[in-house]
Amino acid sequence: MEAELKIKLEKVVELVDNLMVDPEIDIEYCIPGVAMTSEVCDMSKGPYIELKYIISEYTQPTRKIHLTSTYTSPEAKVIANLVTFSVEEFKAEIDSVEMG
Repeated sequence: MEAELKIKLEKVVELVDNLMVDPEIDIEYCIPGVAMTSEVCDMSKGPYIELKYIISEYTQPTRKIHLTSTYTSPEAKVIANLVTFSVEEFKAEIDSVEMG
């Protein structure tokens, strides 16, 4: 991973951690050399951020945000905002299914 991209992704992790304080959403990172907080990382499609919406002990839908070149080309703050938007969208989708 090139140094500039690594610095940018480190900043993204920091910003997302600061922006996301929702206790129902668990965020795990699979970004080698930057943040590896997930127990199991499937790197076949590259680095990603995994969202887990904790509804109950047995119901925990997940979504992966793959950090493709589209996600990694803007500034770190823009990427963090995209991730935050994806989290809110994911939560709204799950809530609409849960509420009927």
